[in-house]
Amino acid sequence: MKYMLLIYSAEDAWTDEERQACFEESIQLTRELDEAGQYIAASPLESVSTAASVRIREGKRMVTNGPFAETHEQLGGYFLIEAENLDQAVGIASRIPTARKGTVEVRPVYELPGLPEKP
Repeated sequence: MKYMLLIYSAEDAWTDEERQACFEESIQLTRELDEAGQYIAASPLESVSTAASVRIREGKRMVTNGPFAETHEQLGGYFLIEAENLDQAVGIASRIPTARKGTVEVRPVYELPGLPEKP
């Protein structure tokens, strides 16, 4: 089963050195997951200052700068993995460096029939 691991933290929670160490540790984790056949994708996201939120209301598009909600922790990246069950996915999430300063949300991916398959 596929799981999306959504990584949340305050953007100012990391020094530049800590952020670089986090990236390096995360890259190592992706390599280990790839070797185990569990890696699908992962990436950090750019700052929330570059985000746009889109809503359609009464047929009209509304675009606002920034994330959907004002919160202390912002979505900062993700891992898309293959895991046997929720317990295994939680175990992998606990290895993501951001879990030490933020939150990693673990969500099963709903497999929607009819979507194009990518190799």
